[in-house]
Amino acid sequence: MKRLSWAGIEASDGRWRVLVDPLEDAGPLQSFLGPPRVPLVPVRIDKQTWVLVTHLHPDHCDVKLLARLPSGHGLCHWPIAEALTGKGVHPTPTELWRSVPIGPFRVTPVPSHDWRGDDQVAWVIESEAQRVIHCGDTIWHGGWYEIGRRQGPLDVAFLPINGVIAQLDGFTATQVPATLTPEEAIEAAIVLKAARACAIHHTLFHNPPRYSEQAMAVERFLAAGRNRHIRAVAPADGEELGL
Repeated sequence: MKRLSWAGIEASDGRWRVLVDPLEDAGPLQSFLGPPRVPLVPVRIDKQTWVLVTHLHPDHCDVKLLARLPSGHGLCHWPIAEALTGKGVHPTPTELWRSVPIGPFRVTPVPSHDWRGDDQVAWVIESEAQRVIHCGDTIWHGGWYEIGRRQGPLDVAFLPINGVIAQLDGFTATQVPATLTPEEAIEAAIVLKAARACAIHHTLFHNPPRYSEQAMAVERFLAAGRNRHIRAVAPADGEELGL
């Protein structure tokens, strides 16, 4: 397992590689998220690469990258498949809770919840050795409990932690976080029965007042993990996880 930039992760087993929400083109994001604070981690795409898409927001769905995939190697929840096809991507749509085999892996879309109501899923990735979940940029929702019952225990839960306050054109501005806060991420990991909580979706973008990350998100996440007696880690972009 390796963290990519922002919310991206990579799972590999020999020649097989499964990526979730990889990002290499930050250009479409700058008017809202601002420029990235550090260079993005390069993303390798080859014939044995599959990409799982959590939702269509451009910081999670890099359509230029997805268009380089072999046909069918981009998996998504069925409601967004037509939109991806219209952007030049040839995805494989699937349904909630329906598992799809990819070489030594099995991947399953499970419930998630987007702050503005767009379609979003989380992805469970399993191999013989590990079971992990990637939670996109979800807010807190009641589906954690069903996921924990049906898919737990998990080895790692990859969770957004920046608790961002967003001001997006066309949406009434509030002070309600548009992603999990650091403390909520730890609570989600506990409900998911995860042995380890791994921080994603933090630090790279901060563009007040349109996109304001909460202060000391990583420090608070690690402290909440200690307080709740769950192992919390925050690897840097591009860093491998020693599982």
